[in-house]
Amino acid sequence: MRAAAVLLVLLALAGCGGTVQVEPPAPQGEAVAACDKLTTLLPKTLDGDERGTSTPESPYVAVWGSGAIALRCGVPRPARMAPTDTLQEIGGVGWFADPDKPALFTAVTDVAYVEVTVGGEHVAAEVLADLSKPVAQISPRAS
Repeated sequence: MRAAAVLLVLLALAGCGGTVQVEPPAPQGEAVAACDKLTTLLPKTLDGDERGTSTPESPYVAVWGSGAIALRCGVPRPARMAPTDTLQEIGGVGWFADPDKPALFTAVTDVAYVEVTVGGEHVAAEVLADLSKPVAQISPRAS
């Protein structure tokens, strides 16, 4: 009986394990092509975590591990970002750090905003450095 209960728990965990709930953005205009390009450039492994799946499925969302790292491409401009804010430049990409949400960063490119949430044991600067290379390549000038 105990073995059957353990098996049921393991099956339940396996059934809901790898999928993370993330609200997909709806990019518009040039951002659609930029985000489609970014999808092909993202790493399979990021800061030691394998790329996972999200629900609902979207080409504009990427998650790694259990969702501690999540990327959404084609989001609106951050409401808290003022024209006078200084962006943190990492690998040639300007990142806006939301002062109200310390785990939320938005890459500002000429064609799309790319939002990244970094949580858990991950170091934001390292994750953003790894993501800056593919994000820098979505600009039409980078082609």
